[in-house]
Amino acid sequence: MRKLDQRFPSVALLLVLLLISSKCINNVAGREAEDDDYEDEFDGRTDNTEMNEKKVFAEVPANFQLGSSKYTSVFVVSQIDVKQQDSAPLATDDNGIEITYESPKYDIANFYFIDHFDDIEMSQKLWVKSQAKKDDIAEEIAKYDGVWNWEAPQRIVWKDDVGLVLKSKAKHAAIAARLTKPFTFTENKDLVVQYEVTMQEGQECGGAYIKLLSADPESEDLTKFNDKTPYTIMFGPDKCGNDIKMHFIFRHVNPINGSITEKHCRKPKERLEEPFKDKLPHLYRLVVRPDNTYEISVDHKVINIGSLLTDFTPPVNPPSTIDDPEDKKPDDWDEREKVSFCCITDPTAKKPDDWDDDAPPQIPDANAVMPDGWLEDEPEMIPDPAATIPEDWDFEMDGEWEAPLVDNPICEKAPGCGTWKAPLISNPNYKGKWRAPLIKNPNYRGKWTPRKIANPDFFEDLNPYKMTPIASVGIELWSMSNNILFDNLIITDDVKVAMDYATQTFDVKRKYIEKKSASVGIELWSMSNNILFDNLIITDDVKVAMDYATQTFDVKRKYIEKKSASVGIELWSMSNNILFDNLIITDDVKVAMDYATQTFDVKRKYIEKKSDSVLNQTKAFFKESPWAWFVIAMIIVLPLTYYCFIYNNKKDGCADAKKTDAIQPDDVSNAGGGNGDKNPNSKKKKSDLEVKAADATETNARNEFPDDESDSKDKDSTESFEMEEGSEDKDGEESDADAKKIGVIQPNDIRNAGGDGDSSKKKKSDVEVKAAGFAETDVLDDDNDDKDKESTESFEMGQGHKGGEEDTTKPRKRRVRKDES
Repeated sequence: MRKLDQRFPSVALLLVLLLISSKCINNVAGREAEDDDYEDEFDGRTDNTEMNEKKVFAEVPANFQLGSSKYTSVFVVSQIDVKQQDSAPLATDDNGIEITYESPKYDIANFYFIDHFDDIEMSQKLWVKSQAKKDDIAEEIAKYDGVWNWEAPQRIVWKDDVGLVLKSKAKHAAIAARLTKPFTFTENKDLVVQYEVTMQEGQECGGAYIKLLSADPESEDLTKFNDKTPYTIMFGPDKCGNDIKMHFIFRHVNPINGSITEKHCRKPKERLEEPFKDKLPHLYRLVVRPDNTYEISVDHKVINIGSLLTDFTPPVNPPSTIDDPEDKKPDDWDEREKVSFCCITDPTAKKPDDWDDDAPPQIPDANAVMPDGWLEDEPEMIPDPAATIPEDWDFEMDGEWEAPLVDNPICEKAPGCGTWKAPLISNPNYKGKWRAPLIKNPNYRGKWTPRKIANPDFFEDLNPYKMTPIASVGIELWSMSNNILFDNLIITDDVKVAMDYATQTFDVKRKYIEKKSASVGIELWSMSNNILFDNLIITDDVKVAMDYATQTFDVKRKYIEKKSASVGIELWSMSNNILFDNLIITDDVKVAMDYATQTFDVKRKYIEKKSDSVLNQTKAFFKESPWAWFVIAMIIVLPLTYYCFIYNNKKDGCADAKKTDAIQPDDVSNAGGGNGDKNPNSKKKKSDLEVKAADATETNARNEFPDDESDSKDKDSTESFEMEEGSEDKDGEESDADAKKIGVIQPNDIRNAGGDGDSSKKKKSDVEVKAAGFAETDVLDDDNDDKDKESTESFEMGQGHKGGEEDTTKPRKRRVRKDES
């Protein structure tokens, strides 16, 4: 027994050495977790740890100690470590049987490059870690010292499924591998690039893209692979903050001078956020075709499609013309745009005298009065009478203590407390700050653009698909997240081969993930508690869900509605005396309508009958009898039409005929000549002369006894008559008419009189009448004679002068004095 006690220290020391060696082996194999992750996993396994401690403690003797510590503690830690390694979550089917993962089978002849990373030894021979340094950067961060490792995914585990993982963050990392055979773009074949990425820790700033390195001498040494290494295509996801991109960049060679420029594909319309957040594997595929088209898909869904010629920036082919760099904008060119700067203030505008720039937009209401019961002497807030000085209050440090303010309880029942102020209303005199109105810029000449010239660097490449051959594939990253896993990277020229390969790899994972991750959760943030969730189901049959609700929810609702059935009215109104009546709640519309017929309809009919006015009755009549409008139109429109268009035209025609001395048809009939009169003109002319003589006699009689009013009227009439006569046409007939008006016997008077005896007698009588009339006219007083003389001279000036020269083609008018007659 004593010998056994002496051997205990040696046994304990041996066990400690075994534990340390086991830990070292784990580190070499790359299986040591980081401290934070280990602590989280350890905390998550507390229950299992306690169970294992009890189990081991029961098997070890209680007096098995090293100093004051029991050896059971050492065994417990070792037991947990072993359990963690053996209990990784494996993919299982519905029956709990583990799903066996098999590496995909393929024909190497169909691929230019392929690596599923499951065969770690072979994969490590393909990939070469970069030992290069970045240029123009600090030495401590210039090295490509990022850590790469081959390991299984963290969340979804098959025993043999392994990927290439970037373990470090905030470090430059680069790794590359040569293609099985170079890919050239000379043949008529597609370029298909496909790989999986799992951002196991998410991503906030960093990328997961790959580069297809060009067949170039600078790309031969993969240990020097860096950001400056020539590449043909760069493809993959990238994110930094809110800027999310799906890169597709190809380097185009200028066919004229051999210069190389990067062409960037336009962004897809859909925003790709999920791959950076869900921590699940995603499949990325790029297809470039010989017809210069491309296609980008994520998880078998096409997100971007276009042409190499038209959908890249800058475009492959430069423009044929460019702006002349020597053309300069003139100094006096005014190109202020019309929308914002085309207008200038009117320099002639002045602020109105009644414009007040300082008028406030609102003023106190002069008609408002302080409500009754307003307590002006009571403050709105008072010190809290229940407040006490805190025990730790230091008057020297904190100053004088003041109780916090609370609402004045006296003001609760009053309209208000404190100084009353009239409410504000809109100021009718408020116009704001006066500004001169804007006028269009007279100097505006439009947007200036330089003249165009032929582009000296113009070329036209109609087949940009023919890019630089590809010799290697590389991953060059800088990321703020670690544990970025790459898997199943292939390069081929057949889309079907790529899709078949994805069926054996990516699709299997996604099916398992979707099946296992099908769950429901409740995530809330609420200002209320006691939120009850009940009867949660998920099914694919609506009838099943409705039947379930019938047994649960519907029963509750019926009981609640039965116990708490009520109706209320809650209002806030600026009007009073609002009357509610005949309130019903029913589940039958016909019942509600019948009820309204007995109540509301009776009221409305009575109100409409009592308040029916003549106007309303008229409106109702015309609404019910549309034909009445036609009758009204006929009664009003027809008489108006007859009066305006028929009666007036007839009357105007008769009046126009009477204004001339020409013989009219009705004159003959009125004279009674009939068909038997051989000389109707003589009879008609005689009648006219008699009328004129009678008119002249009547005029002379009025002139003998004129009053002041008639004198002025005759004068105005005479002047108006002579002015009108002066504006007539300048022909011989007008001159004859003028001569007749002044009483001079004209030859046509003799002709009109005819050659028979009766006509000569008539003419003699006319001359005698005219002579007698003029003799009586000369009896007018000197004032009237002078006025007539002035009027006659004015008339002669208007007739005989035109443009300052006397018109000698017409006979001068003159007054016939008494001695001359």
